[in-house]
Amino acid sequence: MDETQEAETFSRELDALLDGKPSKAEGEVAKDLGFATQLFKMDLSGHSRVKRSLKAKLLPVKAPETPLRRFFATYLTRPVMATAFAALGVLLLGPEAIEWYMSPFARPSRLGSSSAYEGNELPQYLGGINGLAPSGVIGGSDVITPLDVRDPSSLITSNSKAKLELRGMGTSGYRGAALPDFEAKHDLSNSQGASGLARMRISLSQDRQQTEFSREGYSHLEENVFLQTKHDPLSTFSIDVDGASYSNVRRMLGESHLPPKDAVRVEEMINYFHYDYPEAQGEHPFSITTDLAVCPWNNEHKLARIAIKGKTIAKEAIPPSNLVFLIDSSGSMSSADKLPLLKQGLSLLVEQLRKEDRISIVAYAGSAGLVLPPTSGAHKAEILAALGRLEAGGSTAGGAGIDLAYKVAAENFIKEGSNRVILATDGDFNVGVTSDGELVRMIETKRGQGVFLTVLGFGTGNYQDAKMEQLADKGNGNYAYIDDINEAKKVLVNEMAGTLLTLAKDVKLQIEFNPAHVQAYRLIGYENRMLKAQDFNDDKKDAGELGAGQTVTALYELIPVGAPAELPDVDALKYQKTRPVEEASDRGEVLTVKFRYKKPDGDKSRLAVRPLGDKALAFSEAPADFRFAAAVAGFGMLLHGSKNAGDLNYSRVSRMAQDSLGRDEGGYRGEFVRLVEKAKLLDDLTK
Repeated sequence: MDETQEAETFSRELDALLDGKPSKAEGEVAKDLGFATQLFKMDLSGHSRVKRSLKAKLLPVKAPETPLRRFFATYLTRPVMATAFAALGVLLLGPEAIEWYMSPFARPSRLGSSSAYEGNELPQYLGGINGLAPSGVIGGSDVITPLDVRDPSSLITSNSKAKLELRGMGTSGYRGAALPDFEAKHDLSNSQGASGLARMRISLSQDRQQTEFSREGYSHLEENVFLQTKHDPLSTFSIDVDGASYSNVRRMLGESHLPPKDAVRVEEMINYFHYDYPEAQGEHPFSITTDLAVCPWNNEHKLARIAIKGKTIAKEAIPPSNLVFLIDSSGSMSSADKLPLLKQGLSLLVEQLRKEDRISIVAYAGSAGLVLPPTSGAHKAEILAALGRLEAGGSTAGGAGIDLAYKVAAENFIKEGSNRVILATDGDFNVGVTSDGELVRMIETKRGQGVFLTVLGFGTGNYQDAKMEQLADKGNGNYAYIDDINEAKKVLVNEMAGTLLTLAKDVKLQIEFNPAHVQAYRLIGYENRMLKAQDFNDDKKDAGELGAGQTVTALYELIPVGAPAELPDVDALKYQKTRPVEEASDRGEVLTVKFRYKKPDGDKSRLAVRPLGDKALAFSEAPADFRFAAAVAGFGMLLHGSKNAGDLNYSRVSRMAQDSLGRDEGGYRGEFVRLVEKAKLLDDLTK
């Protein structure tokens, strides 16, 4: 079946689907139809003008048929005659005639044959955009290629005259993105002659927000609900030291749009910031802080804080490092906020290396290769030169790159040192091992060799947050998103000690709530870090890692016994009692926290226990770090659209943060206040 037949078949089968009839399409056409229906997420059971207009947006405008063009289409597509006529045309008619002749025969996509761009028309062309992905989402054409490497969604035809800009669509097409409340906006400009094609912006309106169409991937997050202590007395979860969600949210607010709800992981918002917690004392390599205050968004509730800080280690005391930079140098990394920013950030890290540290560079684009063999940190010029030679191009063989990087790390393993792969990418693995399951299994296998993983995310449009968070989690490592050079310095210089030196691995917390004092509780954040109660004592169960100087904060909202609450209940049990033990009310404890962790090279876990008394401070009297963490949690709840935010709003969050700035090294807390104020403005505009 040639391309013209494919286009006709696609059009016919799409009509059938729109009329509620089953499709008989096979092969590529069936795949194209699947992509189209996934794109629009629409009910195909009926017929409507809206659906017809959506179909129109899929199909290119076909050039008008004329006898002369019919003659050309019949005879000039034959190789010998086409060559002869082309030569004659050059001699007799000149370049303008040739351009006129070629316009209706620009290489067609699978959705239609000729796609002439005439006059000031704007073809309804959404399929076959090579700047988005080979074969696009519904077809492919080499006619359209990226215009601006800073914005892969900016497109231009090969003759540099027709421009089509699809804002925020990323570099890999439309797969997986819903298109609710579709709204196309045309801003026509005839900047380069009659055939100049104007800009087109496609924007989406969802949840009263105007968000740009993109391929960014985020895992669905369902906010933790209140659980009744009498039925669920235990809450178990893995720690999380990542801060990627906060810097990613900051990037989106900097682009003047509110983030999608699933991009907001409240625990990562909280843990992005440094807190002045006590240093570790005694047998455990971390300190534990617990306290209680009145909840700032519901005065009848209480807010419990559980905080951990890893022991601070001087830079010179950090063991030698064996680092393998695994760098995505594929075509999707060409924009300034990706590979160029990555190279700048890694250059900052290189300057911190010591002679006993070893560094290797593996790059992957189409195939994986060793760019720099293991090199001493004393040879900084050699390392920087290797970084400078990296250029973006090709497709992304992420699985092969990860495999090679772990192989290099294992071959140069430093016993009792820091052995780590640092993966830097936008997460768009599209060649080789591509499924999340395959990648996760590969990472889980490699971590058993004692090589941990750090994941650094870059870029916009096709940023795959969910995949990278999962890889870092399963690779016994951490995950950061780098949106500018300041964040690169924070992650790769200021906080690198915590990344390189792991103090405790598989750190799990289990909280038992006292039913004599706590009616119900809710963990704020950590939705994708929750564990089963039995996982706490299972040393085979993977959990998070804690590095030198790193802090972890968890907040629980508590409903005291006797406070009004609308909670779902279950029938009374027939075979067992659920009332608290008699001594519970006399203990004066609201909860007991148990910590379980392993040494970095150990297989047997250790246990620490800390109770929390039922004496709540007024929120205004709570420590500044407590109040600031609560402000960040409230901000995350508002961005996520929490049903439990009570009477909280952006103005109150801003005041809470301003009143608890404390010693703001680096100005990160002041920046947070400005982000809250920007979010308020953007939220007001959507109402």
